[in-house]
Amino acid sequence: MVTAVRHLGPNWYASVMGTAIVATAGAGLPGHLPGLRTACTAVWALSLAMLAALLAARTLHWTRHRDQARAHLLDPTMAPFYGCLAMALLAVGGGTLVVGQDWIGVGAAVALDAVLFGAGTLIGLTAAVAVPYLMAARHHVHPAQATPVWLLPVVAPMVSAALGPLLVPHLPAGQTRETLLLACFAMFGLSLLATLLMLPLVFARLVTGGPLPLALTPTLFLVLGPLGQSTTAVGKFADFAPGVVPPAVAQGFSLLAVLYGVPVMGFALLWLGLATAHVVRARRHGMRFTMTWWAFTFPVGTCVTGAESLARHTGLAVYDGLALVLYGVLVAAWATAAVQTARGLLSGALLAGPRPAPVALRPATARTT
Repeated sequence: MVTAVRHLGPNWYASVMGTAIVATAGAGLPGHLPGLRTACTAVWALSLAMLAALLAARTLHWTRHRDQARAHLLDPTMAPFYGCLAMALLAVGGGTLVVGQDWIGVGAAVALDAVLFGAGTLIGLTAAVAVPYLMAARHHVHPAQATPVWLLPVVAPMVSAALGPLLVPHLPAGQTRETLLLACFAMFGLSLLATLLMLPLVFARLVTGGPLPLALTPTLFLVLGPLGQSTTAVGKFADFAPGVVPPAVAQGFSLLAVLYGVPVMGFALLWLGLATAHVVRARRHGMRFTMTWWAFTFPVGTCVTGAESLARHTGLAVYDGLALVLYGVLVAAWATAAVQTARGLLSGALLAGPRPAPVALRPATARTT
C-alpha cells in the first residue's frame, strides 16, 4: 500500500468531484422520476466513501513519500490540481445537504457540510493564491505551456460561492446569514475575475499553438467549470437572498441570475461544441484513457446545475430540456471514466510511475582512412 500511493497525485480528487456532481445535479432535474433521488443519494454516499479513502491515501502519500509530494508542488502540470482537493470537499459537502440528509438526517448533514465547506473554502482560497504564486516564482512556465488545468486553483472559490448559500437557512437569522451570503458573493467575484485573467492565456495557446497533446485534450472541458458554476452561483444567491439581505439587493440578485446566467450559459454551449470537436479529433488520432477523462464529468455537471437554475428563474422549458440532455451526457461520461479507472486500478497501470522517455542512441559511423 505504501509503495502503491507513491505516484497518487492530487488529480485523483477529480474522481470524487465527478461522482458527487452526479448526485447533486440529478436531484435538481425537472419531473419526478421514480427512484432517481434514491439513486442520487447512493451516488453521494459513494462519493463520500471515495473522499474518505482518498484522503487517507493522500495522507499516507505525504507522510511516506514527501519527496514525491514536494515534486508535485513544484511541477507546473500537477500543482494546479491542488484546487481539486478543495472542490472535492465542497462537492461532497454540498451533496450532503442536497440528498445526503435523506439518509443521515438534517442535523448530521448540516454538521458534515459545515466541516467540509469550511475546510474546502480555506484550502480553495489558499490554493487560489499559492498555486499562481508558485507558477510565477518557482515553475517558470511559458505561454506555450498554458492549458485549462491552470484554471483549477482559481475556480475552487467559485464552488464555495455556489454551495455556501445552502448553509444560509441553517444559521442564526440576521447578520450571520447575510455575512455568509455576501462572503459567497465575494468569492464569486474573485474567482470570476481570476478566471477572466487565465482564460485568454488558454484560448490564445489553443489558437496560436495548435491542438493540445492528446492526453490533455479532455482538459478543454475544464473551461465549462467556471461557466456553469458561476451560473449556478448567481441562481443560488437569488434563491436564498429574500429575507437575508435588503429587498432591493434581493431583487438585484434575481436580475443577476438571468442577466448573467443566460449569456454565460450560451458561451458554455459554444465552448462545449469547440471542446467536443477537439476530443473527436484526438480520439481519431489515438487518444487513450487517462485520469484527464474525469474532466468530462464535474464541469458538465456544473452546466446541468446552471441550466436547472435558469429553468427556475426564467420558467422556460428549454432550460429543463437542456438540463436533461446535459445530465445524460454527464452520466455517460461518469460511467465511462469510472469503469476505466477501476480497470486501471485493478491492473496497477494508473498507480504506476511515469515511464522513462526512450533514449535515442547515436548512430554508429565507420571510420575511414
